[in-house]
Amino acid sequence: MSVGVRTDVDVLIVGAGPTGLTLGVDLARRGVDALVVERGEGTAPGSRGKGLQPRTQEVFDDLGVIDALRAAGGGYPVGMIWADGVRQGEHAMWDPDEDGEEHSAYREPLMVAQWRTQEILLARLRELGGEVAFGREAVGLDQDADGVGVRFAAGPAVRARYAVAADGGRSVLRRALGIAMDGETVDPDPFLVADVRVAGLDRGHWHIFPPSGEGAGFAALCPLAGTPYFQLVAQFPDGTDIDLSLDGVRAVVGARTHLAADDVTEVHWASAFRPRAALADRYRAGRVLLAGDAAHVHSPAGGQGLNTGVQDAYNLGWKLAAVLRGEAPEALLDTYEEERRPVAAHVLGLSTAIHRDQARRGKATRQLGLGYPGSSLTEETRARPSGVRAGERAPDAVIGGVRLVDAFRGPHWTLLALDTEAPGVPDGVRVVRGSAVDPYGSGLLLVRPDGYVGWAGDTAAGLAARLDRIGLRRDGVVAEAPGATRSPATA
Repeated sequence: MSVGVRTDVDVLIVGAGPTGLTLGVDLARRGVDALVVERGEGTAPGSRGKGLQPRTQEVFDDLGVIDALRAAGGGYPVGMIWADGVRQGEHAMWDPDEDGEEHSAYREPLMVAQWRTQEILLARLRELGGEVAFGREAVGLDQDADGVGVRFAAGPAVRARYAVAADGGRSVLRRALGIAMDGETVDPDPFLVADVRVAGLDRGHWHIFPPSGEGAGFAALCPLAGTPYFQLVAQFPDGTDIDLSLDGVRAVVGARTHLAADDVTEVHWASAFRPRAALADRYRAGRVLLAGDAAHVHSPAGGQGLNTGVQDAYNLGWKLAAVLRGEAPEALLDTYEEERRPVAAHVLGLSTAIHRDQARRGKATRQLGLGYPGSSLTEETRARPSGVRAGERAPDAVIGGVRLVDAFRGPHWTLLALDTEAPGVPDGVRVVRGSAVDPYGSGLLLVRPDGYVGWAGDTAAGLAARLDRIGLRRDGVVAEAPGATRSPATA
């Protein structure tokens, strides 16, 4: 389905993968006139990035899609190692979160086939009044001081105040801008990944088949929660021309597992790839910004790539909206690269280490500990802060009878007043009052729309200046009641 041609929008998002759709949803709920375009005739098939980390689940909770995602997927199964058709024992694929020290409503990765994640985000986008124009392949762009025009293989160009390249690792827009993307080959050996129907294999385990002979790489079959398929992953020697046909996939399964070739009854989707890690030199060129795989490419090991892209979009959405409404200076958009590029560099190192068996899938891969302590948007002024500091993710807790995961939900800012008198706040800020509580301690903490503490102080001194900088100082101050209150702008 494709919408009628629109040629003038505030934000043009090129690419309808998880990153582009997440940004589309976030901008739609903020009332921004945005258009998502996609070169394909529909969202991409395949399980691809199937793991949603706890931090991404928090994002999707805020965007109103977590219930649909949980209904569409499930938890990760325990690994089962095989040799010569005999079960050798179980293997934990993820280190468990045993103590809940990161204070989140979501503690373990959620498995959802990427095509289902995209379907759910697209449905949410449409629910909010947005849409994707399919069949629109971007081929180039021009920009000036006032906007950017994106050209397509067919149909008219689209003019936008800003464009976001979410068009993948081979991004047309990034290349048109001349932005380099340097990196390294994580593994010289190519991989097959396919979604297959398989008979004779239980769906309670992630089945792992170590190399069984000279020249034969490993294979794994993971049941895809919420679907009738398994995700097959198989490694091949460098230089192999991988056969993606049904017969080719059957041959791999028949040679590397105890299953017969004809136990594979369907290949729903198949692809070949060579793991690579790469990072764009910059995330912004004038009025064009890069997000997701257009900005960073990961090994799939550890489930970091899709999640990092979704969180790029979550960081960028509120900033674009504030600038477009004239509430914040355009320089606010420079903090997108300032904050997100170092995160991508860190996560690239982690995913590469996991691929090479140099790190475990555990606390770091959940992405709850990522933050922006060195950002120019971060200011910690408390004399003796305890617990969470400015720049860190605002964890879940109960304050004054209010669950913070509920208080944060929505496109607003939140002020936590803990054993400290709260000042009047402008539109767009919700106030939660209560006693000092673990893991926050006491004081005033201003939580950004993307769930990170931007400013913290022992008193309100300095808060007004911080609100001025982010465009929240307006005429009129809303009164607050005990517990959580909401300004008219977020009601």
